Amino acid sequence: MPPIKLDPIDLKILGAIQREGRITKLKLAEMVGLSPTPCWNRLKRLEESGIVAGYHARIEWRLVAPQTTVLVEITLGQHRQADFDRFEKMVRDTPEIVACWSVGGGVDYVLKVVARDVDAYQRLIDGWLNREIGIARYFTYIVTRTVKEAGV
Repeated sequence: MPPIKLDPIDLKILGAIQREGRITKLKLAEMVGLSPTPCWNRLKRLEESGIVAGYHARIEWRLVAPQTTVLVEITLGQHRQADFDRFEKMVRDTPEIVACWSVGGGVDYVLKVVARDVDAYQRLIDGWLNREIGIARYFTYIVTRTVKEAGV
């Protein structure tokens, strides 16, 4: 699918809704320098094209319950398609994994895991290892403080 051509106003719209998803149509139009109807039409076009994939709330879960964020590097023992498929199915089926990236370099995947505490995270990892889903090694990095986290 060829890339969709965007002009500077489309990019302003995307930037505004990315920073402030609950912005009113009128405020958005003011921010990008359009009247409300043309601005709304452009936004609908961006949504219908799939460029705007959805709107989300960023929840401060730590204010609801204790949590620990962990970054995990995973290297699989084998690199057949079936090995990747099995591991990625486990990722999709594990709600504690809030993000997963397949990466090039020295490891195969980087995960962002949110667990109640370090003990809950370790029980999760132990369960993965006991299920024999192909993990050859993993490295755990406990997040001690968030310096910046954009909603992208």
